[in-house]
Amino acid sequence: MAEMDLTPKSAAAAFEGDGGGYYVWSFPALGEANVGAGKLVLKPSGFALPHYADSAKLGYVLQGEDGVVGMVFPNTSEEVVLKLKKGDVIPVPLGALSWWFNNGDSADDLVILFLGETTKAYTPGVFTYFFIAGTQSLLGGFSTDFISKSFSITKDEADEVTKSQTGVLLVKVEKGKTMPKPNAHLTHKLVHQLNVSATVTEKEFPFLNQAGLSANLIKLEPSAISSPIYTTDSTVQLIYVVGGGGRIQITGLNGQRVLDAEVAAGQLIVVPRFFMVAKLAGEKGMECFSVITSSRATLDDFTGKTSVLRALSPEVLQISLNINPELQTLLQSKSN
Repeated sequence: MAEMDLTPKSAAAAFEGDGGGYYVWSFPALGEANVGAGKLVLKPSGFALPHYADSAKLGYVLQGEDGVVGMVFPNTSEEVVLKLKKGDVIPVPLGALSWWFNNGDSADDLVILFLGETTKAYTPGVFTYFFIAGTQSLLGGFSTDFISKSFSITKDEADEVTKSQTGVLLVKVEKGKTMPKPNAHLTHKLVHQLNVSATVTEKEFPFLNQAGLSANLIKLEPSAISSPIYTTDSTVQLIYVVGGGGRIQITGLNGQRVLDAEVAAGQLIVVPRFFMVAKLAGEKGMECFSVITSSRATLDDFTGKTSVLRALSPEVLQISLNINPELQTLLQSKSN
């Protein structure tokens, strides 16, 4: 881990078409930490074809007010249709079949960030998708007679089922075609709005348990700092800079500073397990969305009322840091 390259990275295009695009991050630190990241951009009427993924992940809506997601969860036979808007967090459990649609009439794209863990992934550090429609469809890989017999249809019908959709990954829905309407009750239950600084675990949002992940959003005013944070439960943090910019430092094994870098909107940073991270906003402030690889994430903040420095007895802190009582008192008072 000490040799890991943790420098901030930007996404690269994996696919672009009339319906939108999909962008990915791919660098060694993701695979070593068993986390992955991708960004889906859907133009108005853009439609991400139904697919499975080999990883559990959280979707975070960066832009758009009229998104729709449909999911069929493992061991169920009903489709769940949910509405999405900017600031929404939507867990996507491993084994769920999902599709995504931009139902907006304006020129605004629907942009969804996906962050998650890749412990069970086909390739560590990468989300791999398995489609049931389009030119990369799993069904399309079977011979015509297999499809014909499986669904009790003719061979001509089997060819039509597997070969009519010539799109890849994303398509644009023709005008006049109707899509399912979101269920307001289920949207309230399965989607969580996160637009203020907070950490959300399964305690606040029980559906996170299905993905095994937690979410964190932090908004810093210009020149403000997010004090050092330590994860006590061997989890990994994956940080995406939503807006603004600033500087991030990470310290790790043997107290070494392993990252001290300027960051900008659109960049991704991996914080390995048991490492400590702090963020300093630039002149335009900074907003960061993070995923932590546990639905019961435990974050120790080294300032504030729950600071471990504040919890330590004065004598222990004085001896440990080799400081005088006056500085110890000042340090612990600043942790309030």
